Amino acid sequence: MDMRQLRYFVQIVESGSLAKASQLLFVSQPSLSQQLAKLEDEIGRKLLNRSSRGVWPTSYGDALYKHAIFLLRQFNQTKAIARQEDSQINGQVCLGLAPTTLGALGLRLLERVRSRYPGILLNVIEGMSGHLEQLARAGQFDIAVLFRQLPAIELVAEPLLDEKLYVIAPAGRCSRIPAEVQALSLREVAELPLILPTAAHGLRRRLAMEFEHCGVPLQPVAEIDSLSLLMNCVERDIGLSIQPVSALFARPAASHGWRCLDISDHPIVRVNYLYSQPPEKLSPAAHAVREQLRDLVRGLVAEGTWSGVVLHEGSEAPQALVPAAPDTFPGDPP
Repeated sequence: MDMRQLRYFVQIVESGSLAKASQLLFVSQPSLSQQLAKLEDEIGRKLLNRSSRGVWPTSYGDALYKHAIFLLRQFNQTKAIARQEDSQINGQVCLGLAPTTLGALGLRLLERVRSRYPGILLNVIEGMSGHLEQLARAGQFDIAVLFRQLPAIELVAEPLLDEKLYVIAPAGRCSRIPAEVQALSLREVAELPLILPTAAHGLRRRLAMEFEHCGVPLQPVAEIDSLSLLMNCVERDIGLSIQPVSALFARPAASHGWRCLDISDHPIVRVNYLYSQPPEKLSPAAHAVREQLRDLVRGLVAEGTWSGVVLHEGSEAPQALVPAAPDTFPGDPP
């Protein structure tokens, strides 16, 4: 077994077709089939199921795929380390972020890494939390920020911060909540026309659990998995949403600003976990990006740009949960 065979096998699994994989690899299909047959002979197990619709991994093939992803990443990192100058950190780092986290950190983190570590290629993947969890289990990430602890996963998790969830409404334009109101009960929230993500989204599952626990029905008027579209709908006063303050980064230039209303009788907090490869497997490039992410989070919280957040010990001393001002958001024009 060699790295070429593993690279071919990974591409076949991800393509779902030998013909498509051969095009992407610039290798003839007969040669690709021959390498796959050698790999199966050497392992002594059938690695792929085949049909007229394509190919997909067997249980043995799936196990090999997950380990091959890690091995190929480590192989590429090894080459990068061997080529780098003594004072320079090089390599590719794959980072998974949900849309709300991406809004708060994505652009700022890219600017930091590009400025301080020009030899690092940062590959940022945005996705719903459920999709990110699947990719994390498959070994696709060096680093990820997820919203629950996952069992049976190679990545190491540490609590990064707590985000308080608020009822989000447009300031000055919301026709459903009087301007003097700063907080709502959970039952009052349930009576609002809510726009929420679908059940595939971790935030929606968390809200459903909290509402059910309190015996309050949760019946949104719309389900949208695009954060930008969801926030556009809220901005147009089509409905309201329940989100962390980080969701407001999706519409930072909204001329009217935003209102963040507390849920007075049942505060809901979402934990953000920072996942990374274990220390013995974490590349120098991934370690640098992880530390830049931590430092960026500390800075955004300290300067008040990211409010409604409590940092866990190890990131910084806990900060009070203070929402954005009812009618403004950091970055809005005065």
